[in-house]
Amino acid sequence: MSVTAAARPIRVALVDDYDVVLTGLAHMFDRYRDRVLVCEIDANADLSDEVDIVLYDSFAQPESDHQELRGLVKNPRASRVVVYTWNFQPELVDSARGQGIHGYLSKTLPARDLVAALESVHAGETVISDPPKRAGSALGLDWPGRHEGFTDRESEILALITQGKNNADVARLTYLSPNTVKSYIRSIYRKIDVSSRTQAVLWGVDHGFAPDHHRIDHWLGGP
Repeated sequence: MSVTAAARPIRVALVDDYDVVLTGLAHMFDRYRDRVLVCEIDANADLSDEVDIVLYDSFAQPESDHQELRGLVKNPRASRVVVYTWNFQPELVDSARGQGIHGYLSKTLPARDLVAALESVHAGETVISDPPKRAGSALGLDWPGRHEGFTDRESEILALITQGKNNADVARLTYLSPNTVKSYIRSIYRKIDVSSRTQAVLWGVDHGFAPDHHRIDHWLGGP
């Protein structure tokens, strides 16, 4: 993908409920500051909250409910909205496109390809990544629990459990089978040395797995 860089860096707001996810994603752009200016939600005062692209990271958020996407697409402060995810179920992609998003990008993209994709979106294209052939995260990306040995999928599942989702909810939201969800939960329990869901939730709350919904509310017109 070859796109001429804009005269000024593209202003990109990162939208996610988790500080560690935002920080890890922001660091992916460190080498591309001449092309991408990262604006975290609570640090946009100098830009009056007006950005070229909102990059919506779907970590541990219910992708089957696109209320947030609808709000972001309608928000006049954001010229374009891009979903950043590892979940490429066809119905999710079709639903997001129906909401009017301008890109649906894989978390397996290396930073250079992610920047190029954002430049294409900024130039007016709609960019949909090819579904990843296998699970994996882009180099430099971060998520809660990574340093405790969790995979990104395990972290997403623990975050959903910490939000109060039951196994059926988790399976529906992640498009995994109930047995696969149970396997992930058993692995999570072993890694944090707990034996019950209550203990896992308490551990999650203490280790950054409780979302800060204010970040999304801010972009949807809340306080």
